[in-house]
Amino acid sequence: MFVETFDENRQSCVHVCTVHKRAVCFSGPSAKKAKKAKEPEAPVLYEDPPDKLVSKDGRDANMKITSWNVDGLRAWVKKNGLDWVREEDPDILCLQETKCAEKSLPAEITSMPEYPHKYWAGSSEKEGYSGVAMLCKTEPIKVTYGIGKEEHDKEGRVITAEFPSFYLVTAYVPNASKGLVRLDYRKTWDEDFRSYLSELDMQKPLVLCGDLNVAHQEIDLKNPKGNKKNPGFTPEEREGFGQLLEAGFADSFRQLYPEQTNAYTFWTYMMNARTKNVGWRLDYFLLSSSLLDGLCDSKIRNKALGSDHCPITLHIAV
Repeated sequence: MFVETFDENRQSCVHVCTVHKRAVCFSGPSAKKAKKAKEPEAPVLYEDPPDKLVSKDGRDANMKITSWNVDGLRAWVKKNGLDWVREEDPDILCLQETKCAEKSLPAEITSMPEYPHKYWAGSSEKEGYSGVAMLCKTEPIKVTYGIGKEEHDKEGRVITAEFPSFYLVTAYVPNASKGLVRLDYRKTWDEDFRSYLSELDMQKPLVLCGDLNVAHQEIDLKNPKGNKKNPGFTPEEREGFGQLLEAGFADSFRQLYPEQTNAYTFWTYMMNARTKNVGWRLDYFLLSSSLLDGLCDSKIRNKALGSDHCPITLHIAV
């Protein structure tokens, strides 16, 4: 008579003969079941290093700007997004994908005393779609909305503020959409937006921040091979971003951290992507080349929750 048992020394199933007290090894389903399951690999996370507050030319940072795609302002406020903002305490806060008409803005944000100067842009055709905001501690010289082309401006995607030594532009760049149905429109946007920025740059240098809806290089997303035909990583969108850099603007994060991997700002809500750090870097601070000497740091605040994007922060001496 045989009794099945598990031999810890052999790490296999054996049958023990109860008459002769001998162990006999058997292969088969029981042995297979005893095999140890392969441990899943631990995700590689990005650790945001301590903030640098001095520029390479030795100046102290005197401007702090934060940008965050909040994926719905009202929901983000309910998730205590403003608590994080108060702790971060930027001089200027830029928000994208607010999805909220000005008449429906939560009182918690419209009444914020820390930011007496608040500016909102939303879609003129679809309420609860797109939308950007800019909240400032210091009043800008001038604020404008859009880029001067109705086909783009009706979606409420751009606010520009003029300050004494620079322009600040916040943008929510259109997505090419599922099936790339808006890719042709996106290519038109990229060209028109680049022209708009170049014209501003001729007057005074600028900072562009926001969700630019493109991962520029393979290092900027977790799975480049599987996404080459998906919105945000098509050759056309990547080329459009490259042309923006060629026009004289610099990706502040890559200026400081050119080889940094696993640094993302967006994770889909599906498949536990954020916990696994399967993400994309879609949110940027781009600077006119003349501002680069004053660049102190470009931060990815990936521990801040409340949206499918995390906030990013710029420290600069202007």
